[in-house]
Amino acid sequence: MDDQQQTFEFGPTDSPLVGKVKGDRNTMRYNFFSLRREKETELPRYDDGKAWIEVVGTKHGVASIWDKELLVYSASLIADKLNRGERPQPRITFTAHDFFITTGTTPGGSAYERLEESLARLKSTFIRTNIETGGEGEDRGFGWLDEYKILYRRGKDGQKQMRAVELTLCAWLFRAMVLDKHFLTYSPKYFELPPVAKRLYEIARSGPPGGFRMNLSKLRNRVGTTQDLRRFKAELAAYSTHKRSLPDFGIALIDPRLRRSLDKGFPKPAGQTPLKAWMVAFYPTSNVTTLAPLETMPVLEEDDLELPETEPSLLPAA
Repeated sequence: MDDQQQTFEFGPTDSPLVGKVKGDRNTMRYNFFSLRREKETELPRYDDGKAWIEVVGTKHGVASIWDKELLVYSASLIADKLNRGERPQPRITFTAHDFFITTGTTPGGSAYERLEESLARLKSTFIRTNIETGGEGEDRGFGWLDEYKILYRRGKDGQKQMRAVELTLCAWLFRAMVLDKHFLTYSPKYFELPPVAKRLYEIARSGPPGGFRMNLSKLRNRVGTTQDLRRFKAELAAYSTHKRSLPDFGIALIDPRLRRSLDKGFPKPAGQTPLKAWMVAFYPTSNVTTLAPLETMPVLEEDDLELPETEPSLLPAA
């Protein structure tokens, strides 16, 4: 059997995944997914003055950050094809077993049930946004998947045995992958992270490679969490003090008043710094001795920074 493809009577599959896990940068920068296990039928509207996103679900609920793993896996298979000089199609066929291996999921009855539920949510979630992909926008709503089907056979006991999954990505996402080609590699540890940490990692990974700063309140909106600002700051403090960690990145909380108080002649600030004034710095943890001071890192507000066309390295220059 060919190492690149597994062939069944229903045709070849695009799995197994050969290259690294990669994702589309648009869906890393912005949150389109629920961060909760509990069903949510609508997400708060995101609008930073430039980009806006509306996400609504059906009785299945909106797609979650765990459901997104199917899209990350699909992007990885497409990146594999592009790297081999092949022409990818929006319709992808893969084995559930390879998906589970890639995402670190233990195969079993409940895993297959969750996979089917994820497909239903990705198909039924309704998205509207002004974010363009492949040089095109869409003045209509779309779902992540145009269609999907699960191919199975019956075992001797009459139970269904999943053989493969076939899905068709929506045009908006497929354009982002094939035309924009803004793929970024995910750490394998991403799949082990809790939901807010997943989003912090994606934002860190999709930002300027040398590190950047972002306003605490704007970061909370970009993450997509509904936590109040004080609780969100406390969660970030755990990463700042190394009680928690992100793969490849560090986080620092920056009190702008304290930094200015170190300037010669600046009066000592009184009272507490307003929560909305705090800044958060993300920086690569490799070779931290070569990093620029945190206060000089670029400020990422509404993505007005010009980022490189190709995937940046996580490693600072030696």
